[in-house]
Amino acid sequence: MLDANRLRVLVEIAHAGSIAAAAERLSFTPPALSQQLTKLEREVGCALVERGRTGATLTGAGRVLLEHGERVLGELRDAETAVRAFAGVVPDRLSLGAFASAGKVLLPATLAAFGREHPHVRLSLSDIEPPGGYGLVASGELDLLVTHRYPGVPLPRAGGLHRERVLVDPLLAVAPTGHALGDHDLGLADLADEEWICGAPGIHNRVSLDTAAAAAGVRLTVAYETRDYEVALALIEAGVGVALVPSSILGAAPPGRRVSRPLRDARLAREIYAVHRRRPTGPVHAMVTMLRGVADRALGAAPDLP
Repeated sequence: MLDANRLRVLVEIAHAGSIAAAAERLSFTPPALSQQLTKLEREVGCALVERGRTGATLTGAGRVLLEHGERVLGELRDAETAVRAFAGVVPDRLSLGAFASAGKVLLPATLAAFGREHPHVRLSLSDIEPPGGYGLVASGELDLLVTHRYPGVPLPRAGGLHRERVLVDPLLAVAPTGHALGDHDLGLADLADEEWICGAPGIHNRVSLDTAAAAAGVRLTVAYETRDYEVALALIEAGVGVALVPSSILGAAPPGRRVSRPLRDARLAREIYAVHRRRPTGPVHAMVTMLRGVADRALGAAPDLP
């Protein structure tokens, strides 16, 4: 039977990206951690990690074992939590991971409300851009992940986790004040000659824009590459470019010199999800409930759709 502590070594290497970083997290020396990894590889009979100058990369076998190892560690943490709960010990920590715009728009009010109702629970927050974070939840390093999916981007495998949608966030076309978009329903074909603001190729909002353009049979020019919606809005208000921006972002932004409305030929929306283990603690349930409430208010604060 595989040793759970050695499984943890593999999981930490995968999450940290290198043997040195994993050793620091586990309070090992790098040679000692390498020795534990070598023993694990001997037990399974194959190489699990490819060591390189820039870090450590899991082999195919390593990725298979990682998925199981994350679940094993998660189950062990669940077992410890269950025993503590039986003994009357109330959970006093809750760790979250969230993507940047959720951290700006949804989490401040959610964390503040949670803190008022659960002052005994110590909160922590990590920046995690999709599709990352699922393995951290599976292994129990994160209690809750707030993540998203844009149109045209597949959802990652949940790996036995519970994933629930907390918000459908419409993507609105946004242009400078005075643009025809302020008076007319326009489609992508009408905006084909515009200079667009969007993430770089492979970034999820860029995948969404490219997918919608292909469906509409048009080619768009992304002149300004940024994944930061605050930068996109600043450019637009300066009279530069057009973009697709989530409604919740517009609702949280101060009024500015811009106009917005849905595209005529493509009603697009990003979906925001909460991901946690299947047997979450009470604080996780409370946090998700509060997140839903804040998400509903975020849409309510968004500009009225024509």
